[in-house]
Amino acid sequence: MTERSDTKKWGPRTNAVRAGTNRAFQETSEGLFLTSGYAYDSPDQAAARFAGEDKGYIYSRFSNPTVEMFENRLAAIEGAEWCMAAATGMAAVSSVFMCHLKPGDHIVSSRALFGSCRYVADDLCSRFNIEADFIDGTDLDAWKRAVRPETKLFFLETPSNPGLEVMDVQAIADIAHNCGAKLLVDNVFATPILQHPFELGADLVVYSATKHMDGQGRVMGGAILGNDVEWRDEFLRPFMRNTGPSLSPFNAWVLLKSLETLDLRVRAMAQNALEVAEALSPHIGHPLARVLYPFRHDHKQVDIAKRQMEGGGTVVTLDFAGDDETAQDRAFQFLRALELIDVSNNLGDAKSLATHNRTTTHHRLTEEARREQGITPGMVRVSIGLEDTADLMTDLNGALASVR
Repeated sequence: MTERSDTKKWGPRTNAVRAGTNRAFQETSEGLFLTSGYAYDSPDQAAARFAGEDKGYIYSRFSNPTVEMFENRLAAIEGAEWCMAAATGMAAVSSVFMCHLKPGDHIVSSRALFGSCRYVADDLCSRFNIEADFIDGTDLDAWKRAVRPETKLFFLETPSNPGLEVMDVQAIADIAHNCGAKLLVDNVFATPILQHPFELGADLVVYSATKHMDGQGRVMGGAILGNDVEWRDEFLRPFMRNTGPSLSPFNAWVLLKSLETLDLRVRAMAQNALEVAEALSPHIGHPLARVLYPFRHDHKQVDIAKRQMEGGGTVVTLDFAGDDETAQDRAFQFLRALELIDVSNNLGDAKSLATHNRTTTHHRLTEEARREQGITPGMVRVSIGLEDTADLMTDLNGALASVR
């Protein structure tokens, strides 16, 4: 098996194709090991494996050759010492929270979060007497003010979902480390191609591999990455081993093959998104109040985005003008009029997708929480895919023209 140390000399695209490969029969395509268990040569070998003295496989809830290849390859792409795969992105997020925190601990989190992440950090953690403060993640002083003696975890996603707020990861990491907390970064929107949180001081990074890593709407998966091996072995590994949020070998194989083209797809999609974001400018005023994209000149955090990202990402967010009722009605008119772009709550797909977050991904939040995150009734998130930008703009312009 190719170990992490052997891949450091390779570039990211080579890692995406070669890193972590474990050939059993000199196969060119990575093997798919659909097995739940493993046989031992003897009871002595079985005992040695359970004791950790033999590094072989025990049970696919613990480890699996295909899953391990995916983990090693993603770690190489990310530049992390280790990766642990999970069944979904939310399994990855909740595993970090549940293994790292205990009753009485405190979380400081950006309030701009995916709805399910907000549920984990707020509703779920509160059941275990773990408190969370949700702050404006773009305000560094707010992070400092929220710190308590019992603060153990900082959490943010940047760019955020769906408002595309960009947070200064390096500055926030410094604040976290000064108070003895770990910084967990949800890097889904930027991907490991466009943003490198570990280089900016992050301690842990999580992904929904369902998004860009699959990128073709087929399977679900998640990943947790880090550099602290002792923390992984003391906290994360026992939690995942005993609670079972494991990634299936089949899904791992699909994701492993998709990683081969991740760099190519993400960069092409980000270029499409930038072109679309700029081409939508004539619609600002009517029917749009705003076009949000991290690399647009009018984005509030454009300087930070360009400093810590290699591209603006694959998502463009539209915000329709008007009072609440009018804006939401216009958003729905727009979505109904789309002919090429699918209405779907997923993102990071090769096909362009659009959704109204207030009534889909964030509908379980209170109206106050949605307002705090800047999720207006007129907001529509558009995940830009690999189609020709001319065709995307024909569809977008036609749908915008239909809005009364």
